[in-house]
Amino acid sequence: MLKLVHDETGDDTAGASLLDEIIRDGARRMLAVALQAEVAAYIDAHAGVVDEAGRRLVVRNGFHAEREVVTAAGAVEVRQPRVNDRRVDAVTGERRRFASAILPAWARKSPRVAEVLPLLYLHGLSSGDFAPALEQFLGSAAGLSPATITRLTKDWQDEAAAFARRSLAGSDYVYVWVDGIHLKVRLEQDKVCLLVMIGVRADGTKELIALDDGYRESEDSWLDLLRSCKRRGMTAPVLAVGDGALGFWAALRQVFPTTREQRCWFHKTGNVLAALPKSAHPGAKAALAEITNAEDIDHARTAAKVFAADYGVKWPKAAAKITDDLDVLLEFYHYPAEHWVHLRTTNPIESTFATVRLRQRVTKGPGSRAAGIAMAFKLIESAQHRWRAVNAPHLVALVRAGAPFHKGKLIERPDESGDDQQAA
Repeated sequence: MLKLVHDETGDDTAGASLLDEIIRDGARRMLAVALQAEVAAYIDAHAGVVDEAGRRLVVRNGFHAEREVVTAAGAVEVRQPRVNDRRVDAVTGERRRFASAILPAWARKSPRVAEVLPLLYLHGLSSGDFAPALEQFLGSAAGLSPATITRLTKDWQDEAAAFARRSLAGSDYVYVWVDGIHLKVRLEQDKVCLLVMIGVRADGTKELIALDDGYRESEDSWLDLLRSCKRRGMTAPVLAVGDGALGFWAALRQVFPTTREQRCWFHKTGNVLAALPKSAHPGAKAALAEITNAEDIDHARTAAKVFAADYGVKWPKAAAKITDDLDVLLEFYHYPAEHWVHLRTTNPIESTFATVRLRQRVTKGPGSRAAGIAMAFKLIESAQHRWRAVNAPHLVALVRAGAPFHKGKLIERPDESGDDQQAA
């Protein structure tokens, strides 16, 4: 029973502590109710399963020993209901067991807390800071010692390695974004170049495809990665989006020659502005926006000609960066208009890795190349479930099927059966 004691000293710390205690007690009560309801539902679902004497084979059997579980509301004491399940699996001959979906066996911290750990690490908190930081936040640092965090980072490296070996046979990526992300490694002279591929599945959801240690985004590094993906069952994407400076494109043409190419407008804009004086930047940005935000590909080509005419005389190198790559800069216009905003840039990768760069600034980089890959892998794993599907996700499957789009709209094919009937 929680005792509320009024503090007449006006101590804000005492008030905050009392509030935390109330929250934790509420969490404990809610968890207890949820566990009881889960067990009751399980028993009710098997109420008709009885032995030869008519006795139920699935019944309640008291409680497990009390244990402490670290949750987002703090450390709470839990007494989990025990279930006696005497059913036998007809195939394996083994006893069936009740498994709680709310609180798995031997769990000592909630999945949310487990997710917080890599995020804290990625945001720059050293392993020695975990225990005091989480003790203030959660009310307990049980199981979160520096040694535990060190063990976790090793586990993350193993997870990243297993991810890189997984089968891709059951995955179909229609669009892919690619980029090379550079991280400084404290214990080595060279930077780590992370080769990143994020894809869009046929249902419109985004997913990390690959994350590997490359060398200066070279063609050979990308070739190794793409060949690995193909060997593990990956099919050719319809469209790839990336920076024009990548060795990726030469590698792509060897491994997936049918995949179309789209250059990233974020990188291209930076390249164009670098070839212009700062005084010309505002006008150039507006002119480039006329190309990328045009009504359709015809208007975009017209805007590109205007840009070349306005800037080509004084700054021919800046204009050439657009005119020389125009086809692969405007490729996205051949797809559904709802997808244009997703296909113009590699923003899904850039926005995700902003946190990695923050971590690098705080810690002066990971201690090893393997730690750098693991850091990036855990960041994406933590962020991935929050990624939104692309706009109009139902159209992605049509793109994969080869449906034609003109000026962003689906070209409806005539009903051949109807035509045949009219001809008859």
